[in-house]
Amino acid sequence: MVQGTDPETGKFVRSPFHFTDRITADGADGWPVEPGRYRLVVSRACPWASRALVVRRLLGLEAALPVAVADPIQDEKSWRFTLDPGDVDPVLGIRYLAEAYAKADPTYDGGISVPAIVDVPSGKVVTNDVPRITLDLETEWTAHQRPGAPDLYPEPLRDEIDAVNARVYADVNAAVYEAGFATTQSAYDDAYRRLFTCLDELSERLADRRYLVGDTITEADIRLFTTLVRFDPVYHGHFKCNRHKLAELPVLWAYARDLFQTPGFGDTVDFDHIKRHYYVVHGNVNPTGIVPNGPVLAEWATPHGREELGGRPFGDGAPPGPPPPAEVLPPQW
Repeated sequence: MVQGTDPETGKFVRSPFHFTDRITADGADGWPVEPGRYRLVVSRACPWASRALVVRRLLGLEAALPVAVADPIQDEKSWRFTLDPGDVDPVLGIRYLAEAYAKADPTYDGGISVPAIVDVPSGKVVTNDVPRITLDLETEWTAHQRPGAPDLYPEPLRDEIDAVNARVYADVNAAVYEAGFATTQSAYDDAYRRLFTCLDELSERLADRRYLVGDTITEADIRLFTTLVRFDPVYHGHFKCNRHKLAELPVLWAYARDLFQTPGFGDTVDFDHIKRHYYVVHGNVNPTGIVPNGPVLAEWATPHGREELGGRPFGDGAPPGPPPPAEVLPPQW
């Protein structure tokens, strides 16, 4: 996502999304849902992009919405396709995501963020609107979801999901960055306080319920998970969010492992990309560029005991099958 630090307050702030057209079933914005027409550009390092990867897997949209994975290490032109042969995305024919941004708006001079959905025929970015991308995959792409796909944004629970998401965004998803990129003590202190206050409240909420809203996995769980899975590898040390490790918060640690071990979650997580991105790219935070060896990642596979709380992970649906062969990740430990 687009980011910067206010020089006066030292507080980390995010810029508004520039590309906010929607891809919908009726094509109201000029972008109708069409299998194979669009390309989802992600970095496996990025928590915001990881949301889209998890939703895409859970809903079985891999064939309908192919993915392009950027190198976790950015350069001065930002996200690049150096993981592909010839350093070029084989479908879009570009070296940098910035090229698709420029095709959509030649005057654009802001940040280049993932996830982004690109229209393949025109080569233009359609949207980089992080929260809207996953909601639209859940509600506008239903005709192309797999049989047994879960309802991740059930209509009767949307108000509650939206309220939980708003709090989690402000005081968890964004707060870790606000702590990590703060340049004044007061800005850091504020983010740190809000983060751990919210984590304590979430621990209480999840102590006797398996999921955040209702008895199935929803959009709310996905948004929290992508921050929690990065907490001990990155945010605890790199971003100074160090009151406790996730592994020292029993309820949240068990909750995060429960989700990680659920098909569609852990099989999208690449700890190598996560660690290399944060520790190498953020030279202002980690000027040596040294990537730490820890934590012990195999602990993500340990029993969590959350089944005792009941709940139905996929509701009336079923878990997704294995990832497509091209998207199977190497062993994480």
